[in-house]
Amino acid sequence: MNMNKIISGLFFTLAMTINFGFFYGNPTVLVEHSAYELFVAIIVNLIATVLKLGDRTQLGAVLLATSLVADIQLIASATVWAFAEYVSQSIGTEATTAIVSLSGGALLANVVSVVLFIGDTVKSKR
Repeated sequence: MNMNKIISGLFFTLAMTINFGFFYGNPTVLVEHSAYELFVAIIVNLIATVLKLGDRTQLGAVLLATSLVADIQLIASATVWAFAEYVSQSIGTEATTAIVSLSGGALLANVVSVVLFIGDTVKSKR
């Protein structure tokens, strides 16, 4: 077993599942989406991005790109939430929908990353 692949796969999948946990729910009701879960999703996605930095293959470049997209989307989601709560002093339906939609984009990037990772694992020889 390749321990690096196991740890990478763990963080890629964990990033996707935590992001799904935040994304799941009514996009117009913010209380169905935990700020703590968004924070953990950002941290786990950043760890997954760091794990992708060492791969110098073409697939590694695509995996890094998908991870960077997820990072940008999740950080943008947290930024919108912070701006709406602390600057605008109100989180309306528009802000809530933007927060959840941005995390949905990150979830899509995470799904692509996991599918590519599984595909690469399946095609690799023992």
